[in-house]
Amino acid sequence: MRSTLYLKFVIVYVIFGFLSIFTVATLTFSLTEMPLESEMATSLYREANLVASRYLPAYFSEELDDSAVRLQLSGIEIQLEAAVWFVDREGTMLFSETYEDYPPAPYRIMDFDPVESGGSQYQIGDYHGYFTEDVITVIAPVIHGYSPKGYLMIHKYLSDSRNNQKILLRAAVITVFVIYLLSFVVLLAFRYFVYLPLRKITEAATQYASGNLEYEIPVNTEDEMGYLSASLNYMSSHLRDMEDYQKKFVANVSHDFRSPLTSIKGYVEAMADGTIPPELHEKYLKIILFETERLTDLTQDLLTLNEFDTKNLLLNKEVFDIHEMIKNVAASFEGTCKQKKISIEVIFPPKNLNVNADKRKIQQVLYNLLDNAIKFSETDSVVTIETTERGEKVYTSVKDDGIGIPRNSLNKIWERFYKSDLSRGKDKKGTGLGLTIVKEAIQAHGENINVVSTEGVGTEFIFSLPKC
Repeated sequence: MRSTLYLKFVIVYVIFGFLSIFTVATLTFSLTEMPLESEMATSLYREANLVASRYLPAYFSEELDDSAVRLQLSGIEIQLEAAVWFVDREGTMLFSETYEDYPPAPYRIMDFDPVESGGSQYQIGDYHGYFTEDVITVIAPVIHGYSPKGYLMIHKYLSDSRNNQKILLRAAVITVFVIYLLSFVVLLAFRYFVYLPLRKITEAATQYASGNLEYEIPVNTEDEMGYLSASLNYMSSHLRDMEDYQKKFVANVSHDFRSPLTSIKGYVEAMADGTIPPELHEKYLKIILFETERLTDLTQDLLTLNEFDTKNLLLNKEVFDIHEMIKNVAASFEGTCKQKKISIEVIFPPKNLNVNADKRKIQQVLYNLLDNAIKFSETDSVVTIETTERGEKVYTSVKDDGIGIPRNSLNKIWERFYKSDLSRGKDKKGTGLGLTIVKEAIQAHGENINVVSTEGVGTEFIFSLPKC
Protein backbone atom coordinates (compact mmCIF):
# COMPACT_ATOMS: atom_id res chain seq x y z
CA MET A 1 0.00 0.00 0.00
CA ARG A 2 2.85 2.38 0.99
CA SER A 3 1.70 5.95 0.18
CA THR A 4 -0.48 5.08 -2.82
CA LEU A 5 -3.83 5.10 -1.06
CA TYR A 6 -3.15 8.37 0.74
CA LEU A 7 -1.81 9.98 -2.45
CA LYS A 8 -4.93 8.95 -4.32
CA PHE A 9 -7.10 10.44 -1.63
CA VAL A 10 -5.12 13.74 -1.80
CA ILE A 11 -5.48 13.84 -5.60
CA VAL A 12 -9.22 13.22 -5.31
CA TYR A 13 -9.41 15.96 -2.67
CA VAL A 14 -7.65 18.50 -4.93
CA ILE A 15 -9.78 17.57 -7.95
CA PHE A 16 -12.88 17.86 -5.81
CA GLY A 17 -11.83 21.39 -4.82
CA PHE A 18 -11.36 22.57 -8.42
CA LEU A 19 -14.61 20.96 -9.54
CA SER A 20 -16.48 22.55 -6.64
CA ILE A 21 -15.24 26.07 -7.45
CA PHE A 22 -15.88 25.60 -11.18
CA THR A 23 -19.38 24.27 -10.53
CA VAL A 24 -20.25 27.09 -8.13
CA ALA A 25 -19.00 29.71 -10.61
CA THR A 26 -20.96 28.21 -13.49
CA LEU A 27 -24.16 27.69 -11.55
CA THR A 28 -24.01 31.12 -9.91
CA PHE A 29 -23.99 32.85 -13.33
CA SER A 30 -26.64 30.61 -14.88
CA LEU A 31 -28.96 30.53 -11.88
CA THR A 32 -28.78 34.22 -10.93
CA GLU A 33 -28.80 35.93 -14.33
CA MET A 34 -32.54 35.86 -15.00
CA PRO A 35 -33.66 36.35 -11.35
CA LEU A 36 -31.41 39.43 -10.94
CA GLU A 37 -32.51 40.85 -14.27
CA SER A 38 -36.17 40.29 -13.43
CA GLU A 39 -35.73 41.72 -9.94
CA MET A 40 -34.09 44.91 -11.30
CA ALA A 41 -36.80 45.36 -13.95
CA THR A 42 -39.57 44.84 -11.42
CA SER A 43 -38.02 47.38 -9.08
CA LEU A 44 -37.74 49.94 -11.91
CA TYR A 45 -41.28 49.30 -13.09
CA ARG A 46 -42.64 49.65 -9.56
CA GLU A 47 -40.85 52.98 -9.07
CA ALA A 48 -41.92 54.29 -12.49
CA ASN A 49 -45.58 53.40 -11.90
CA LEU A 50 -45.53 54.96 -8.45
CA VAL A 51 -44.23 58.31 -9.71
CA ALA A 52 -46.32 58.24 -12.89
CA SER A 53 -49.55 57.64 -11.02
CA ARG A 54 -49.06 59.84 -7.94
CA TYR A 55 -46.97 62.86 -8.91
CA LEU A 56 -46.72 63.49 -12.63
CA PRO A 57 -50.48 63.78 -13.41
CA ALA A 58 -50.39 67.06 -11.47
CA TYR A 59 -48.08 68.47 -14.14
CA PHE A 60 -50.82 68.27 -16.76
CA SER A 61 -53.28 69.94 -14.39
CA GLU A 62 -50.67 72.66 -13.88
CA GLU A 63 -50.54 71.94 -10.16
CA LEU A 64 -46.87 71.01 -10.53
CA ASP A 65 -44.36 73.39 -12.08
CA ASP A 66 -41.27 72.52 -14.08
CA SER A 67 -38.85 72.82 -11.18
CA ALA A 68 -40.89 70.39 -9.05
CA VAL A 69 -40.95 67.87 -11.89
CA ARG A 70 -37.20 68.18 -12.42
CA LEU A 71 -36.64 67.77 -8.71
CA GLN A 72 -38.77 64.61 -8.68
CA LEU A 73 -37.03 63.11 -11.70
CA SER A 74 -33.62 64.05 -10.31
CA GLY A 75 -34.41 62.17 -7.12
CA ILE A 76 -35.34 59.06 -9.13
CA GLU A 77 -32.21 59.36 -11.25
CA ILE A 78 -29.93 59.57 -8.20
CA GLN A 79 -31.77 56.84 -6.32
CA LEU A 80 -31.80 54.37 -9.22
CA GLU A 81 -28.59 55.52 -10.91
CA ALA A 82 -30.42 55.49 -14.21
CA ALA A 83 -31.63 57.73 -17.05
CA VAL A 84 -35.14 59.12 -16.48
CA TRP A 85 -37.18 60.53 -19.39
CA PHE A 86 -40.58 62.18 -19.26
CA VAL A 87 -42.17 62.39 -22.76
CA ASP A 88 -45.57 63.28 -24.18
CA ARG A 89 -47.75 60.95 -26.21
CA GLU A 90 -45.77 61.56 -29.43
CA GLY A 91 -42.40 60.90 -27.79
CA THR A 92 -41.30 64.53 -27.50
CA MET A 93 -39.01 64.97 -24.53
CA LEU A 94 -40.57 67.08 -21.77
CA PHE A 95 -37.98 66.53 -19.03
CA SER A 96 -34.99 64.28 -18.63
CA GLU A 97 -32.36 63.46 -16.02
CA THR A 98 -29.35 61.30 -16.85
CA TYR A 99 -26.94 59.69 -14.41
CA GLU A 100 -23.22 60.25 -14.91
CA ASP A 101 -22.09 58.12 -17.93
CA TYR A 102 -25.52 57.86 -19.55
CA PRO A 103 -25.82 59.64 -22.94
CA PRO A 104 -28.00 62.79 -23.10
CA ALA A 105 -31.67 62.40 -23.88
CA PRO A 106 -32.86 63.08 -27.47
CA TYR A 107 -35.23 65.94 -28.26
CA ARG A 108 -37.71 63.48 -29.68
CA ILE A 109 -37.85 59.67 -29.68
CA MET A 110 -38.07 58.45 -33.23
CA ASP A 111 -40.74 55.82 -33.94
CA PHE A 112 -41.96 56.05 -30.38
CA ASP A 113 -44.32 53.23 -29.42
CA PRO A 114 -45.28 52.96 -25.71
CA VAL A 115 -46.48 49.37 -26.13
CA GLU A 116 -43.53 48.03 -28.11
CA SER A 117 -42.53 45.74 -25.19
CA GLY A 118 -45.76 43.84 -25.65
CA GLY A 119 -47.11 42.18 -22.53
CA SER A 120 -43.77 42.39 -20.72
CA GLN A 121 -43.07 44.94 -18.02
CA TYR A 122 -39.70 45.75 -19.57
CA GLN A 123 -37.55 45.44 -22.65
CA ILE A 124 -33.82 44.96 -23.10
CA GLY A 125 -31.68 46.55 -25.80
CA ASP A 126 -30.07 49.84 -26.83
CA TYR A 127 -33.53 51.42 -27.15
CA HIS A 128 -33.63 52.70 -30.70
CA GLY A 129 -29.86 53.17 -30.68
CA TYR A 130 -29.81 55.89 -28.02
CA PHE A 131 -27.50 53.86 -25.74
CA THR A 132 -24.12 52.36 -26.46
CA GLU A 133 -24.87 49.17 -24.49
CA ASP A 134 -27.95 47.21 -23.48
CA VAL A 135 -30.30 48.78 -20.96
CA ILE A 136 -33.44 47.66 -19.17
CA THR A 137 -36.24 50.01 -20.20
CA VAL A 138 -39.57 50.36 -18.38
CA ILE A 139 -42.42 52.64 -19.51
CA ALA A 140 -45.21 53.85 -17.21
CA PRO A 141 -48.16 55.91 -18.59
CA VAL A 142 -49.07 59.21 -16.91
CA ILE A 143 -52.90 59.25 -16.82
CA HIS A 144 -54.82 62.52 -16.70
CA GLY A 145 -58.48 62.84 -17.56
CA TYR A 146 -58.80 59.09 -18.07
CA SER A 147 -56.27 59.04 -20.89
CA PRO A 148 -52.49 58.92 -21.11
CA LYS A 149 -51.01 62.39 -21.51
CA GLY A 150 -47.38 61.28 -21.34
CA TYR A 151 -45.01 58.54 -20.34
CA LEU A 152 -42.32 58.15 -17.72
CA MET A 153 -39.38 56.08 -18.99
CA ILE A 154 -36.52 54.70 -16.91
CA HIS A 155 -33.41 53.23 -18.55
CA LYS A 156 -30.80 51.35 -16.52
CA TYR A 157 -27.69 49.63 -17.83
CA LEU A 158 -27.98 45.84 -17.84
CA SER A 159 -24.33 45.70 -16.76
CA ASP A 160 -25.44 46.88 -13.29
CA SER A 161 -27.20 43.52 -12.95
CA ARG A 162 -24.00 41.80 -14.05
CA ASN A 163 -22.13 43.66 -11.31
CA ASN A 164 -24.55 42.21 -8.76
CA GLN A 165 -23.88 38.79 -10.27
CA LYS A 166 -20.16 39.27 -9.81
CA ILE A 167 -20.68 40.26 -6.18
CA LEU A 168 -22.74 37.12 -5.58
CA LEU A 169 -20.22 34.99 -7.46
CA ARG A 170 -17.35 36.38 -5.41
CA ALA A 171 -19.21 35.68 -2.18
CA ALA A 172 -20.10 32.14 -3.32
CA VAL A 173 -16.57 31.31 -4.44
CA ILE A 174 -15.05 32.65 -1.22
CA THR A 175 -17.56 30.65 0.82
CA VAL A 176 -16.82 27.46 -1.11
CA PHE A 177 -13.09 28.04 -0.80
CA VAL A 178 -13.34 28.50 2.97
CA ILE A 179 -15.49 25.35 3.25
CA TYR A 180 -12.92 23.54 1.09
CA LEU A 181 -10.11 24.60 3.41
CA LEU A 182 -12.14 23.54 6.44
CA SER A 183 -12.81 20.17 4.78
CA PHE A 184 -9.06 19.61 4.95
CA VAL A 185 -9.90 18.32 8.41
CA VAL A 186 -11.55 15.35 6.65
CA LEU A 187 -8.26 14.59 4.93
CA LEU A 188 -6.41 14.74 8.23
CA ALA A 189 -9.07 12.56 9.86
CA PHE A 190 -8.71 10.01 7.06
CA ARG A 191 -4.96 9.96 7.60
CA TYR A 192 -5.05 9.47 11.36
CA PHE A 193 -8.19 7.34 11.71
CA VAL A 194 -8.04 5.19 8.56
CA TYR A 195 -4.75 5.35 6.68
CA LEU A 196 -2.27 5.04 9.57
CA PRO A 197 -4.19 2.22 11.34
CA LEU A 198 -4.54 0.48 7.98
CA ARG A 199 -0.78 0.66 7.48
CA LYS A 200 -0.30 -0.96 10.88
CA ILE A 201 -2.77 -3.69 9.98
CA THR A 202 -1.02 -4.24 6.64
CA GLU A 203 2.32 -4.49 8.43
CA ALA A 204 0.78 -7.07 10.77
CA ALA A 205 -0.48 -9.09 7.80
CA THR A 206 3.03 -9.01 6.33
CA GLN A 207 4.50 -10.18 9.64
CA TYR A 208 1.96 -13.01 9.91
CA ALA A 209 2.67 -14.07 6.33
CA SER A 210 6.39 -14.25 7.11
CA GLY A 211 5.67 -16.45 10.14
CA ASN A 212 6.01 -13.88 12.91
CA LEU A 213 2.85 -14.65 14.88
CA GLU A 214 4.17 -12.77 17.92
CA TYR A 215 3.55 -9.41 16.22
CA GLU A 216 0.69 -7.47 17.81
CA ILE A 217 -1.12 -4.60 16.10
CA PRO A 218 -0.77 -1.41 18.20
CA VAL A 219 -4.29 -0.09 17.51
CA ASN A 220 -6.54 0.33 20.55
CA THR A 221 -9.43 2.46 19.26
CA GLU A 222 -13.03 1.35 19.76
CA ASP A 223 -14.13 1.79 16.14
CA GLU A 224 -14.13 -0.58 13.17
CA MET A 225 -10.35 -0.31 12.81
CA GLY A 226 -9.91 -1.16 16.46
CA TYR A 227 -12.28 -4.09 16.10
CA LEU A 228 -10.40 -5.34 13.02
CA SER A 229 -7.08 -4.98 14.84
CA ALA A 230 -8.40 -6.82 17.89
CA SER A 231 -9.75 -9.58 15.63
CA LEU A 232 -6.38 -9.98 13.90
CA ASN A 233 -4.56 -9.99 17.24
CA TYR A 234 -7.00 -12.63 18.46
CA MET A 235 -6.44 -14.61 15.26
CA SER A 236 -2.66 -14.46 15.67
CA SER A 237 -2.91 -15.69 19.26
CA HIS A 238 -5.05 -18.61 18.11
CA LEU A 239 -2.61 -19.36 15.31
CA ARG A 240 0.19 -19.41 17.90
CA ASP A 241 -1.87 -21.77 20.05
CA MET A 242 -2.60 -23.89 16.98
CA GLU A 243 1.09 -23.98 16.14
CA ASP A 244 1.94 -25.04 19.69
CA TYR A 245 -0.84 -27.60 19.56
CA GLN A 246 0.45 -29.02 16.28
CA LYS A 247 3.94 -29.34 17.70
CA LYS A 248 2.55 -31.03 20.79
CA PHE A 249 0.32 -33.24 18.64
CA VAL A 250 3.22 -34.35 16.47
CA ALA A 251 5.34 -34.97 19.56
CA ASN A 252 2.60 -37.09 21.16
CA VAL A 253 1.95 -39.06 17.98
CA SER A 254 5.68 -39.62 17.52
CA HIS A 255 6.01 -40.79 21.10
CA ASP A 256 3.01 -43.14 20.91
CA PHE A 257 4.26 -44.60 17.64
CA ARG A 258 7.93 -44.79 18.68
CA SER A 259 7.35 -46.74 21.91
CA PRO A 260 5.60 -49.79 20.38
CA LEU A 261 7.80 -49.68 17.26
CA THR A 262 10.93 -49.67 19.42
CA SER A 263 9.54 -52.58 21.41
CA ILE A 264 8.61 -54.55 18.29
CA LYS A 265 11.98 -53.85 16.66
CA GLY A 266 13.90 -54.90 19.78
CA TYR A 267 12.03 -58.17 20.21
CA VAL A 268 12.27 -59.09 16.52
CA GLU A 269 16.02 -58.39 16.46
CA ALA A 270 16.48 -60.42 19.66
CA MET A 271 14.54 -63.32 18.17
CA ALA A 272 16.46 -63.07 14.88
CA ASP A 273 19.95 -63.07 16.44
CA GLY A 274 19.09 -65.84 18.92
CA THR A 275 19.16 -63.66 22.05
CA ILE A 276 15.63 -64.93 22.75
CA PRO A 277 15.58 -68.73 22.53
CA PRO A 278 12.93 -70.43 20.33
CA GLU A 279 11.02 -71.76 23.32
CA LEU A 280 10.23 -68.13 24.37
CA HIS A 281 9.21 -66.95 20.92
CA GLU A 282 5.49 -67.51 21.60
CA LYS A 283 5.62 -65.26 24.66
CA TYR A 284 7.32 -62.41 22.85
CA LEU A 285 5.22 -62.82 19.73
CA LYS A 286 2.16 -62.12 21.92
CA ILE A 287 3.88 -58.98 23.17
CA ILE A 288 4.58 -57.96 19.57
CA LEU A 289 0.92 -58.63 18.69
CA PHE A 290 -0.19 -56.47 21.64
CA GLU A 291 2.02 -53.59 20.50
CA THR A 292 0.74 -53.99 16.93
CA GLU A 293 -2.83 -53.73 18.16
CA ARG A 294 -1.87 -50.50 19.96
CA LEU A 295 -0.55 -49.09 16.69
CA THR A 296 -3.70 -50.20 14.86
CA ASP A 297 -5.95 -48.57 17.48
CA LEU A 298 -3.92 -45.35 17.40
CA THR A 299 -4.05 -45.20 13.60
CA GLN A 300 -7.80 -45.79 13.57
CA ASP A 301 -8.38 -43.12 16.21
CA LEU A 302 -6.28 -40.61 14.26
CA LEU A 303 -8.29 -41.35 11.11
CA THR A 304 -11.51 -40.87 13.04
CA LEU A 305 -10.35 -37.54 14.46
CA ASN A 306 -9.25 -36.41 11.01
CA GLU A 307 -12.79 -37.12 9.82
CA PHE A 308 -14.11 -34.71 12.46
CA ASP A 309 -11.40 -32.12 11.79
CA THR A 310 -12.36 -31.71 8.13
CA LYS A 311 -15.37 -29.60 9.29
CA ASN A 312 -17.28 -31.19 6.43
CA LEU A 313 -18.53 -34.13 8.43
CA LEU A 314 -21.79 -35.45 7.02
CA LEU A 315 -23.87 -37.28 9.57
CA ASN A 316 -25.83 -40.23 8.27
CA LYS A 317 -28.77 -39.71 10.62
CA GLU A 318 -31.44 -42.34 11.07
CA VAL A 319 -34.03 -43.35 13.64
CA PHE A 320 -33.02 -46.28 15.87
CA ASP A 321 -33.70 -47.73 19.32
CA ILE A 322 -30.98 -46.58 21.71
CA HIS A 323 -31.80 -49.49 24.08
CA GLU A 324 -31.09 -52.06 21.37
CA MET A 325 -27.77 -50.41 20.56
CA ILE A 326 -26.72 -50.32 24.23
CA LYS A 327 -27.45 -54.03 24.58
CA ASN A 328 -25.39 -54.88 21.49
CA VAL A 329 -22.42 -52.77 22.62
CA ALA A 330 -22.57 -54.21 26.16
CA ALA A 331 -22.62 -57.75 24.73
CA SER A 332 -19.34 -57.10 22.89
CA PHE A 333 -17.59 -56.65 26.27
CA GLU A 334 -18.79 -59.98 27.69
CA GLY A 335 -15.36 -61.64 27.48
CA THR A 336 -13.54 -58.69 29.07
CA CYS A 337 -16.12 -58.44 31.86
CA LYS A 338 -15.76 -62.14 32.70
CA GLN A 339 -11.99 -61.80 32.98
CA LYS A 340 -12.25 -58.83 35.38
CA LYS A 341 -15.42 -60.14 37.08
CA ILE A 342 -17.27 -56.93 36.20
CA SER A 343 -21.01 -56.88 35.59
CA ILE A 344 -22.89 -54.44 33.35
CA GLU A 345 -26.27 -53.27 34.65
CA VAL A 346 -28.74 -51.55 32.31
CA ILE A 347 -31.62 -49.42 33.58
CA PHE A 348 -34.17 -48.68 30.85
CA PRO A 349 -37.75 -47.34 30.81
CA PRO A 350 -40.27 -50.13 29.97
CA LYS A 351 -40.53 -49.08 26.29
CA ASN A 352 -38.47 -48.55 23.20
CA LEU A 353 -36.70 -45.21 23.09
CA ASN A 354 -35.96 -44.01 19.57
CA VAL A 355 -33.39 -41.31 18.75
CA ASN A 356 -32.43 -39.57 15.51
CA ALA A 357 -28.64 -39.70 15.09
CA ASP A 358 -25.75 -41.22 13.17
CA LYS A 359 -25.95 -44.83 14.32
CA ARG A 360 -22.32 -45.75 13.64
CA LYS A 361 -20.91 -42.72 15.49
CA ILE A 362 -23.17 -43.13 18.52
CA GLN A 363 -22.19 -46.78 18.66
CA GLN A 364 -18.54 -45.67 18.78
CA VAL A 365 -19.38 -43.18 21.56
CA LEU A 366 -20.99 -45.93 23.66
CA TYR A 367 -18.12 -48.31 22.93
CA ASN A 368 -15.46 -45.79 24.02
CA LEU A 369 -17.33 -44.80 27.20
CA LEU A 370 -18.02 -48.41 28.18
CA ASP A 371 -14.44 -49.43 27.35
CA ASN A 372 -13.12 -46.69 29.66
CA ALA A 373 -15.59 -47.59 32.42
CA ILE A 374 -14.52 -51.26 32.38
CA LYS A 375 -10.84 -50.42 32.03
CA PHE A 376 -10.79 -48.21 35.13
CA SER A 377 -13.16 -50.27 37.29
CA GLU A 378 -11.98 -52.54 40.08
CA THR A 379 -12.60 -56.29 40.08
CA ASP A 380 -16.08 -57.40 41.21
CA SER A 381 -17.58 -53.95 40.49
CA VAL A 382 -20.63 -52.83 38.47
CA VAL A 383 -20.88 -50.57 35.41
CA THR A 384 -24.31 -48.99 35.05
CA ILE A 385 -25.89 -47.75 31.81
CA GLU A 386 -29.11 -45.78 32.22
CA THR A 387 -31.38 -43.85 29.87
CA THR A 388 -33.87 -41.15 30.82
CA GLU A 389 -36.34 -39.15 28.78
CA ARG A 390 -36.72 -35.40 29.38
CA GLY A 391 -38.78 -33.31 27.00
CA GLU A 392 -37.42 -33.70 23.47
CA LYS A 393 -34.12 -35.22 24.63
CA VAL A 394 -32.90 -38.68 25.58
CA TYR A 395 -30.06 -38.72 28.14
CA THR A 396 -27.72 -41.71 28.35
CA SER A 397 -25.53 -42.26 31.41
CA VAL A 398 -22.47 -44.53 31.67
CA LYS A 399 -21.37 -44.86 35.31
CA ASP A 400 -18.58 -46.85 36.94
CA ASP A 401 -17.25 -47.39 40.47
CA GLY A 402 -13.61 -47.07 39.41
CA ILE A 403 -10.64 -44.91 40.36
CA GLY A 404 -12.30 -41.63 39.32
CA ILE A 405 -10.73 -38.57 37.76
CA PRO A 406 -8.79 -35.95 39.77
CA ARG A 407 -10.49 -32.57 40.01
CA ASN A 408 -7.63 -30.78 38.21
CA SER A 409 -7.90 -33.20 35.27
CA LEU A 410 -11.64 -32.92 34.59
CA ASN A 411 -11.22 -30.10 32.06
CA LYS A 412 -8.30 -31.81 30.33
CA ILE A 413 -9.71 -35.27 29.66
CA TRP A 414 -11.16 -34.11 26.32
CA GLU A 415 -7.71 -33.07 25.04
CA ARG A 416 -5.98 -35.31 22.57
CA PHE A 417 -3.46 -37.76 24.04
CA TYR A 418 -4.19 -36.59 27.59
CA LYS A 419 -3.96 -39.21 30.31
CA SER A 420 -4.33 -38.43 33.99
CA ASP A 421 -1.67 -39.64 36.40
CA LEU A 422 -4.10 -42.13 37.97
CA SER A 423 -4.93 -43.71 34.62
CA ARG A 424 -1.41 -44.26 33.42
CA GLY A 425 -0.90 -47.34 35.56
CA LYS A 426 -4.09 -49.06 34.37
CA ASP A 427 -4.48 -47.77 30.79
CA LYS A 428 -1.63 -49.55 29.11
CA LYS A 429 -3.37 -49.86 25.76
CA GLY A 430 -5.20 -46.53 25.56
CA THR A 431 -4.29 -43.96 22.92
CA GLY A 432 -5.55 -40.91 24.80
CA LEU A 433 -7.95 -40.14 21.94
CA GLY A 434 -11.09 -42.02 22.99
CA LEU A 435 -12.79 -39.21 24.93
CA THR A 436 -11.77 -36.67 22.28
CA ILE A 437 -13.60 -38.75 19.68
CA VAL A 438 -16.61 -39.04 22.01
CA LYS A 439 -16.90 -35.29 22.46
CA GLU A 440 -16.37 -34.53 18.76
CA ALA A 441 -19.09 -37.02 17.79
CA ILE A 442 -21.64 -35.65 20.28
CA GLN A 443 -20.92 -32.02 19.36
CA ALA A 444 -21.26 -32.89 15.66
CA HIS A 445 -24.88 -33.78 16.48
CA GLY A 446 -25.36 -30.40 18.18
CA GLU A 447 -25.64 -32.07 21.58
CA ASN A 448 -23.66 -31.99 24.85
CA ILE A 449 -21.76 -34.42 27.03
CA ASN A 450 -20.91 -33.86 30.71
CA VAL A 451 -18.79 -35.71 33.25
CA VAL A 452 -19.17 -36.08 37.01
CA SER A 453 -16.33 -37.77 38.85
CA THR A 454 -14.96 -38.21 42.36
CA GLU A 455 -11.47 -39.56 42.87
CA GLY A 456 -11.61 -43.04 44.40
CA VAL A 457 -15.42 -43.27 44.01
CA GLY A 458 -16.19 -43.42 40.31
CA THR A 459 -17.08 -41.54 37.15
CA GLU A 460 -20.31 -40.85 35.25
CA PHE A 461 -20.58 -39.60 31.67
CA ILE A 462 -23.97 -38.25 30.48
CA PHE A 463 -24.75 -37.27 26.88
CA SER A 464 -27.93 -36.16 25.13
CA LEU A 465 -29.54 -37.07 21.80
CA PRO A 466 -32.69 -35.79 20.10
CA LYS A 467 -35.73 -37.96 20.73
CA CYS A 468 -37.76 -39.15 17.78
